[in-house]
Amino acid sequence: MGNKRVLIVGNGGREHALAWKLAQSPDLERLFVAPGNAGTVLWNVPISAQDISGLLEFALKEKIDLTLVGPEDPLSLGIVDAFQEAGLRIFGPSKAAAQLEGSKSFAKIIMESAKIPTAEWKMFEDTEQAKTYVRTIGAPCVLKADGLAAGKGVIVAMDLETALQAVDEIMEGGFGTAGKKLVIEEFLEGQEVSLLCFSDGVTAYPMVPVQDHKRALDGDLGLNTGGMGTYSPPPIWTAEIEANVMRDLVSPTLTVMRERGTPFLGVLFLGLMLTERGPKLLEYNVRFGDPETQVVMKRLESDLLPILWACTEGRLSEAQLEWKEDVAVCVVMAAPGYPLAYTKGVPIHLPELKEQDSVIFHAGTGISEGQLVSTGGRVLGITAEGKTLHEAREKAYVLVDKIQFPNAHFRRDIGVKGLVPS
Repeated sequence: MGNKRVLIVGNGGREHALAWKLAQSPDLERLFVAPGNAGTVLWNVPISAQDISGLLEFALKEKIDLTLVGPEDPLSLGIVDAFQEAGLRIFGPSKAAAQLEGSKSFAKIIMESAKIPTAEWKMFEDTEQAKTYVRTIGAPCVLKADGLAAGKGVIVAMDLETALQAVDEIMEGGFGTAGKKLVIEEFLEGQEVSLLCFSDGVTAYPMVPVQDHKRALDGDLGLNTGGMGTYSPPPIWTAEIEANVMRDLVSPTLTVMRERGTPFLGVLFLGLMLTERGPKLLEYNVRFGDPETQVVMKRLESDLLPILWACTEGRLSEAQLEWKEDVAVCVVMAAPGYPLAYTKGVPIHLPELKEQDSVIFHAGTGISEGQLVSTGGRVLGITAEGKTLHEAREKAYVLVDKIQFPNAHFRRDIGVKGLVPS
């Protein structure tokens, strides 16, 4: 392969983790991240992830060999179609295929076509009809804005009053145009696991399983967030579960997408609920997750670049994927006030990292007058690996405590649910 010029689109923790991994590839000649953050400052290009024409112009001018798209928005806007029409190689799904994440109702239709086990559901465009349905099925139930809402458009209502309020909140503009349609689902019980898969449209290879912590507060309390931390692998995951998921959920999805004329190339991300009756699919995402990518990249032994390249050529079946046995943990340090109104511009001082097994991935960070400052809600992803979950957690939290980030908000219990009582 050799001498590849690669562009990563995005500015979050996921993009820093992908840049960190790709920078280790012997086949990389030059890396660019648009727009990036303070952690990717060596590679940053000041072009917004939504500025598709600007990114396209840059990729043509710089003779970019491969573009990797981090966030969902540019995918839903059709960045892949635009790049392919210009003869450029890009890793990610087309605009049509990206509807798997861009529209909850589209995703449910695909699940039905593929006979994939999922929650019972109905879609509404009328507030009163939605409320009547909620009163009929009762609580608990799950309410989802149909469109993209930055990972926050899902409300799990444990009582009827919350469910009825959620209908109003979603459909009366709480999530902008994302809430014009509302999907109401049955509540599934079990443990959630994220499984990301590389896909070339025909073949899919699973990455390592991850457990995310969506809620803002310890003990899975508080508001839903974009994710407060992850660990991999969760001990509840087995080789048998993985084989079932690949056979009954991933393969049928790829088949239906191909049959529709919208083959899925990129990262197929399954949000799963491991119920007593087996794995059920909560939702699809169509890109690397954040903060899942931080632990997945930490555990990936193989070079990432040839895997992405093979996907774009329909040759994923020829690629080799090797994973470390170690456990990885990522603790997200967020801005004071997150996930509600949060402070920006908080000065941050990072310790020097002496250990190879820990990385500080930047998300909402920038440089102001030579000083590292917070610029977003989720600011840092403190990621460490160890032989055991206990060891990885300990390393991550020792590092968290060395970081000077006044009033940072983070959880102290990332990975605790995976600790087996001794």
